[in-house]
Amino acid sequence: MPRKGRGPHLWLHPKRRDEAGRITHAAIWYIKDGGFRQSTKCAQHDLAGAERALQQYLDRKHRAAVKYERDPAQIPVTDVLALYAEEVATEHARPKETLQHIKRLADFFGDKTLADVNGDLCRTFVRERKTTAGAREDLTVLRAAINFHREEGYCDRIVSVVLPEKSLPRERWLSRSEAARLIWHAWRYREVQKGHPTGRHSRRHVARFILVALYTGTRAGAVCAAALERVAGLGYIDLDQGIFYRRPARIAETKKRRPPVRLPRRLLAHLRRWKRRGQRFCVEWNGRPTHDVDKAFRRNAHECGMTDVTPHTLRHTAATWQMQSGTDLWQAAKFLGMTVEQLERTYGHHHPDHLEQAVDAYERAPRTPRPERKGSATFSRPKSRNGT
Repeated sequence: MPRKGRGPHLWLHPKRRDEAGRITHAAIWYIKDGGFRQSTKCAQHDLAGAERALQQYLDRKHRAAVKYERDPAQIPVTDVLALYAEEVATEHARPKETLQHIKRLADFFGDKTLADVNGDLCRTFVRERKTTAGAREDLTVLRAAINFHREEGYCDRIVSVVLPEKSLPRERWLSRSEAARLIWHAWRYREVQKGHPTGRHSRRHVARFILVALYTGTRAGAVCAAALERVAGLGYIDLDQGIFYRRPARIAETKKRRPPVRLPRRLLAHLRRWKRRGQRFCVEWNGRPTHDVDKAFRRNAHECGMTDVTPHTLRHTAATWQMQSGTDLWQAAKFLGMTVEQLERTYGHHHPDHLEQAVDAYERAPRTPRPERKGSATFSRPKSRNGT
């Protein structure tokens, strides 16, 4: 007989024998919770499996109990984050990044309930996080977790998360001469050992990265994750059709859109030449894809005197050049993988037609008033006694 008041626990159901003493049923671990009993289907030797089954049972029981704790003062923030991590984060394009956000939030909000979440607490989190942009990303995840928790019916009140102001967009973009200088410096660079340059050109992968990023406006991660042939889990450049499939097959689309894009002829010629020379990936190092060029790119830019230039500057540059050339907004937005509203808001002032009608108003001669016709129904101002 189980001890009174004992919580959920494991219990080993002994093996059963028939009248002849033969074993008919092996010993099995069961979960007992008061008068409830459930088999774990784990044999006596599989205690670890039985403990996992018990933990899963406890998690289900806890979620069922939390579902009816509809008062925000009784709902820990950690429960909200745990639900979001289990049900939503695993489906994200970058689940590890989302889990990092959740871990930072749990470290700060670990002893708080939903009723504690307010503007002052959010601003305290921003101060402790020290970087406003990083804090905004973390709090955006917290807001999504709270909204998901409410939509699932676990809370019946709206809890607001106050985000810090969004950072101003970077205005830095490259002139064509600056872009050429970056490419040529990376292409001609020779590795230095013991103070002397060697014959090894160790930055040519950076030059190739710059070319592809500038010609397509693609984000750095998608450029580095592209292959020149079909490879599972990677973007693919079809050199026959001249199309860059930036999003890998069977990978869900995210807010950072990666639609297919047709390649300019000049870039396509480069890519085909790289393929003929044995290159398998868009940006590779020693025959393997390069997952990150940030460090090498920044060093190359610094040596060119461009300390404020990052890999993402190339995307800004591509968008700016599209606008300066007068490209149709809809086509430019599709090419870059953003909405027309985003493109116009951030880069529209570079377009030659920007505020064209407003500027033309100053170029046109002012209209002269039309003379009044005799007998018209217009009213004229009465003359004064002195004739004025």
